[in-house]
Amino acid sequence: MAPEATLIERDQAYRTRRFLANSEKWQTMLPNWRTRHRRRLLVLALCAAFAIMYLVGVLCHFFTMAPLLWLPACLLFFPIWISIAIVAGQLGDAPAGALDEWEAQQRNAARSIGLSVTQWFMAIPLTYLIVGSVITGGDHTTMAYTGGLLTLTSLLIGGCSPTMILAWTRPDPDSDSELDRTPDDRTPHDRQETP
Repeated sequence: MAPEATLIERDQAYRTRRFLANSEKWQTMLPNWRTRHRRRLLVLALCAAFAIMYLVGVLCHFFTMAPLLWLPACLLFFPIWISIAIVAGQLGDAPAGALDEWEAQQRNAARSIGLSVTQWFMAIPLTYLIVGSVITGGDHTTMAYTGGLLTLTSLLIGGCSPTMILAWTRPDPDSDSELDRTPDDRTPHDRQETP
């Protein structure tokens, strides 16, 4: 009698099936943005979106209406993030069952860096909240918005870092590989005449 699958094993199997189905659906989307150069442009654009989000968080400390600027920052963030996730193949969030050994190693290394990035960026809002509450006695009215937006931005940066790292470092897809081409796809120069 086979042992019943544990909750973790069932979850991993479900995540693997979902990841493979999504990969198949998205593999043909944004084909011109899958080159390393264009992926790097998307990563830089996402870094700019994060900088704007941090700026909005800082502005919340000084202006009570500054949280309204969060909406334009989100409108900038979401399309860029979705594009990066599509062109990078979502390897940063991929379950282990859907990856080969090399991809799993790359994913784990990127996740390790992402955890470090999260820890370092989370120090910013934590320091602000701790020091700010000591200085102001917790009476500053916009402190919650500022701390909340800085924390949310730090978590977004840490969560997006593995996919951003993989999008930045992965080589260009080799679409013209000799192994992938059939004899009919080769150019006349590639074909050798047989006597």
